[in-house]
Amino acid sequence: MAEYYFQYHIRRDRPGLLGDIASLLGMLGVNIVQLAGVSEYGRGFLIEVDRPDILDVLRTMLESMEDIEVTALREPTLRDRLALRHGRFIERSDTEKRTYRFVRDELGVLVDFLGEILKRPGRQVIGVRGQPRVGKTEAVVAASVYANKRWLFVSSTLLKQTIMRELPSATFRAEPFVYIIDAAVSVMRGGEEHMRCVEEILRMKAPVVIEHPDIFVRRTRYTWDLFDMLIELRRDPQEEIRYDMFEDEASTWAQE
Repeated sequence: MAEYYFQYHIRRDRPGLLGDIASLLGMLGVNIVQLAGVSEYGRGFLIEVDRPDILDVLRTMLESMEDIEVTALREPTLRDRLALRHGRFIERSDTEKRTYRFVRDELGVLVDFLGEILKRPGRQVIGVRGQPRVGKTEAVVAASVYANKRWLFVSSTLLKQTIMRELPSATFRAEPFVYIIDAAVSVMRGGEEHMRCVEEILRMKAPVVIEHPDIFVRRTRYTWDLFDMLIELRRDPQEEIRYDMFEDEASTWAQE
């Protein structure tokens, strides 16, 4: 048996529509593993089939139904599985590759999504954009817990200003850590020793989360190619992520 994700958009909602689709799946011998609404007018299914050719028959029959539009019939991705789990689809940027958008009300979805990413072995660099006090660091820490990994602040202002100037011992680093870097702190106040530490961490085969990635790219030798994924977190969909306050703060720090 192989699993697939099936999603449709409702063109005309009528009584018995879901029952008709479920009956069609049953007639074709398709097993429904999970079902959820993934938007106001969308439904998602995780299905099992024992023969891949059944999918072609299923697609043909579904496309003949005027009340729905098939929007997905594929092997399930992480986004698909989380959409079924939380009843909402994770939004991707239309203009920027590898960028996923969340609002503060979706922190639970963000933690699950980022936690699944952090479970993957090897080196990953993830940028997290968002205004101060929107919940970026808390979400990263919660996702680390979800992934069963400890976290280490390389630079941060969460509890007090943290600026690491040398790596912990090799014994300490042997555990599965997530390294968290606040780029605003690192590049504006870190100094040469700290930046050498950051560069060494970025060469390690370990997950690294960089908050304020735009500042990091703007003020270091690194480019956007460094990042495997970008995440944006806003209080509401219309909130603009701005960096003016960081530039003003950098000028203040430079005068100290």
